[in-house]
Amino acid sequence: MRAVDQLSFYSAEARQPDIADLAGMLCGPGQAVGFGRGTAARLSVVVDAEWRARSLVAACAERGVEAELGRSDEGHPLVRTAFRADLTGLAARWLRGAVKSVPPAFVPDGAALRIWALTAGAAEPTGYRLGLDPHAPDTHEPLAAALLGCGLPAKPVGLRAGGPALRVTGRRRLARLAELVGPMPDGAIERTWPLVS
Repeated sequence: MRAVDQLSFYSAEARQPDIADLAGMLCGPGQAVGFGRGTAARLSVVVDAEWRARSLVAACAERGVEAELGRSDEGHPLVRTAFRADLTGLAARWLRGAVKSVPPAFVPDGAALRIWALTAGAAEPTGYRLGLDPHAPDTHEPLAAALLGCGLPAKPVGLRAGGPALRVTGRRRLARLAELVGPMPDGAIERTWPLVS
C-alpha cells in the first residue's frame, strides 16, 4: 500500500479559479482602480521578474480576465488588466475611496495565497516572505491577521530587512504554506517558491 497525497480543501488546486482569487495581487503591491462610478475597475501590479509577470497573466486568463504585459516607467515588468465590469466587486471590497484597504474578515485561501506568492513571494534561509505594498502601510497589520486566520502566523519584516513583508517560519507552517499554494510555477526558481525540505 502506498501513501496518496490528499488535497487540502483550502489549497490552490481544490476548486475552480475565481476572480476573487486575484485579491492575492492586492495583498502584495498590486493596485485596483475604479472607473465610472463603479461600472468598471482595473488591476495592475509591478513585479521584479518576467516569470512572475507571465505567471500572473496566465492566472488572470484562467479566471477569464485578459491582462497585458508591459513595463513600468522604471523598466520593471508590469501586469495590467483592462477596465472591466467583472472586477468592480473585487475593487469595491479592497478600496475605501481611492485608498487600498483589506476587507473586513478577509482570510486568503490557497488560490489567493498562490497569487500573492506569484506577485511578491520569496524564500529565505529561515522561512518564506510575502511582500506587502509599501504605499499602503495600513494594510500590513490586517494582512498579518488574515494570515493568522488561515493558520500561518507571520512576523512583519521592515524596510531595513528587505520589507515590507510578512515572514512565515517554522517547518510545520512552511509545509502548510507549500500545500496551500501548490506546485512551483513554470519559470520560477526555487528561492522564490515555498518548498518543503
